[in-house]
Amino acid sequence: MPPLIESQVHTSLRAYLRQQGDYSWPHHLTMARLVARALRLGRSALMQTSTSTPVYALSYLTPALLWQGAVVLVIPPFWQESWVEKVIPQLQAALGTNREVVVSDRVPFDFTGILITSPQDWLSDRLSMITNLEANPEVNPETNFPPGIPTLIDGADDLEPWARECLTQTMLPGAWDQLIAHYPQQREIIRDVKIKLTKSFFDRPLNPYGCCLLDISEQELIHNLGSKLADNFVDKPVDDFADNVDKLLDKPTNEPTNKLEFLASNLGQFSQQSGQQGQILWAGVDRQQGYFTLHSTPAEVATSLSKVWQQQPVVFMGRAMDLEVEATAYRQNVGLGGLTCLKFPPDPQTELIQLYLPDRLPLPNTPQFQAALEQQVMDLLTISRSDTGFIVILVEDSPLKQQMAAVMAGEFGSRVQMEVIAPNPAPILVTGWQFWRQFHHQFPPPKLLIIATLPIPSLENPLVAGQVAYYKQQRLDWFRLYLLPTALRELQSAIAPARRHQGVVAMLDSRVNHRSYGQQVLAALSPFAKINYLDPRLWELLS
Repeated sequence: MPPLIESQVHTSLRAYLRQQGDYSWPHHLTMARLVARALRLGRSALMQTSTSTPVYALSYLTPALLWQGAVVLVIPPFWQESWVEKVIPQLQAALGTNREVVVSDRVPFDFTGILITSPQDWLSDRLSMITNLEANPEVNPETNFPPGIPTLIDGADDLEPWARECLTQTMLPGAWDQLIAHYPQQREIIRDVKIKLTKSFFDRPLNPYGCCLLDISEQELIHNLGSKLADNFVDKPVDDFADNVDKLLDKPTNEPTNKLEFLASNLGQFSQQSGQQGQILWAGVDRQQGYFTLHSTPAEVATSLSKVWQQQPVVFMGRAMDLEVEATAYRQNVGLGGLTCLKFPPDPQTELIQLYLPDRLPLPNTPQFQAALEQQVMDLLTISRSDTGFIVILVEDSPLKQQMAAVMAGEFGSRVQMEVIAPNPAPILVTGWQFWRQFHHQFPPPKLLIIATLPIPSLENPLVAGQVAYYKQQRLDWFRLYLLPTALRELQSAIAPARRHQGVVAMLDSRVNHRSYGQQVLAALSPFAKINYLDPRLWELLS
């Protein structure tokens, strides 16, 4: 009888680690065995690693290479090239395997190797398959990823926003001209609606997010136009119109009955779906170009995703999906039922951070905060010997971010950069959370990471406000179920690079000391050595 794959994976990975002299992550063998078990039994599992993808990747690549059947590996595009060109060939040579590895948006016929694809390609296909199956249960829907293939999803911390992006329906600006071309008799009505919407959106107060929620009057305009066009639908589209609709609709269905009919009826769905299906209806506004886009985004994705997980076994892997081992809130938000859950704690010997958390700073929403923040940052940069080492200053508020960059540049010159990837080996990077999340892997680990405020989503963002309104309608705790978990995941992701070299994290948001959720924030930051005063000797120990 051949040995179980768990035993084979354990032996092979242990030999590889010994050969490499790499014991930097103590959980490799445990995680590899659990992934192998999930592949063998065809059961889903969820694993929180508390560290970054390059650290734990061997733990799922080894069982994927030793497994005999096809495996789909869903990973963000920025890791794919490195995995295919460097990590996997090196591991294949050590393991003595010769598995076919391809990067594609579909599984080839009779494929038995490892297929690497992006979250957007995989989720879009899975969700479209479910939609088509529900619309016509008697017909087998075409799919790029046949059901039943074991699937490993890395970076699953972002699964909910990935799914929300795939489920968002968007009407691009060019759709209006195409509607006029096909409905010349309705030309004045279409133009009138477009003009009224443009005026309404552009009359809204400026905000840094470039978007706004649709109010009732705007929804009625769209709904009424959609109804009129549907009543006057012509079954023979004008030349080339159907071919162009795919470009006008950002998220078309795979096989609409008629592309033009889908476009026209979609106008009405923007308002109709608002109450019944929990849709957030919003417009992206480009004031410089003078146009807008319409979007319909689901407030919750669990209902759609729950049907996806029934199609194949899935192993969900990420840094920190939830503070709990069982990931209760995370599983609820992405429609996951019962499954094996495991959470690896950070290694206090190698991943402990030095946490500077002063006691008496003003709260972020007070007039005194900005001056106190600037002084704290200046003091930190001064005593940290800022001429060496990479330093990151995380500031989400756009005006404050620009002000901080200007003040720091006046003191430290060209080393201060705002949201750019530059060749300077030791810059002082002033950035928002989104830029740091997207590009932190392209920077060296920071010696000092300064956090101005917690990354709690702002209610001034119309999309956040729309999400909160949905939670309120459902009588759910919107702060504990949405804002706080989002902030904690963002926080843990942001500090992970600093952990690799046990850097200093300065938390300058005093809500950690004074709000009831402060203990959860500290739990997310653990393990750490806490100090509440500035001591130059701290950096002497780190150097």
